[in-house]
Amino acid sequence: MSDDFRDFPLGGDLPINRVGFGAMRLPTREFHGAARDPETGRAVLRRAVELGVDHIDTAAFYTSGDGTVRANALIREALHPYPADLVIATKVGPARTPDGGLAATTDPADLRPMVEENLETLGVDRLDLVYLRIGGAGDPPRGESVAARFEVLAALREEGLIRHLGLSNVDADHLAEARTIAPVAAVQNHYHAAKRDDPRLLAVCAEAGIAYVPFFPLGGGLSDLTGERMAEVANRHGATVPQIALAWLLASSPNILAIPGTGSLAHLEENIAAGSIALTSEDLSVLA
Repeated sequence: MSDDFRDFPLGGDLPINRVGFGAMRLPTREFHGAARDPETGRAVLRRAVELGVDHIDTAAFYTSGDGTVRANALIREALHPYPADLVIATKVGPARTPDGGLAATTDPADLRPMVEENLETLGVDRLDLVYLRIGGAGDPPRGESVAARFEVLAALREEGLIRHLGLSNVDADHLAEARTIAPVAAVQNHYHAAKRDDPRLLAVCAEAGIAYVPFFPLGGGLSDLTGERMAEVANRHGATVPQIALAWLLASSPNILAIPGTGSLAHLEENIAAGSIALTSEDLSVLA
């Protein structure tokens, strides 16, 4: 990775590379779909660490549709005992429904068991970073208070079960409310080259030294990142369009952390290599 993309101080005390790894694709290619080969998943995780990844983003609800392959279990099986510099982030809020779907809880009492599940399945005594994820699959729920739920996580932080707190799928008002309760180390929102509609929150985070961690940094299969301008820059660098999309994220703001996910060793190598691409001012002008 380029030296420019190393050592973001997460929470002020955890220096991590700005190119990390998202574990959602390890159990299944499509969210809650058919199970992938767990041995391949473990191999991807080991190779990610070999390539310098020291930030893995996961969740206890990242599972295959039949529940037989789970991201947290793969991480523990592949990497435990964990390298001293490895930061594992997880998120709580969503829970599986009886029909196999996912729904976000609004009951603060649900959060402690979720945190305890992550502690157990990852095999740790303290979680490095826990995001409170709110809302469903769409945009952040406007006007919804996060205070009661964030207070639960803040109390668990005081107990020593969590090192740093984050928020996911939120707006600037949610962040402001949470920061009156406890420090926020990271925000994880839907943002990528084809979805740039979060400039206010990104700027607030940058000014406060809060990491901004886009989920679906390559579109998540929901957006098409291809186009003449992206292809032009990719050709100029001898790179792929996804690599340029990741490089654009990293160049957009110094507090952006990329967590592309994959269950493929080849795609992993490609994603990590994007951290070595330094876009020029001309490139950024083309991609603006």
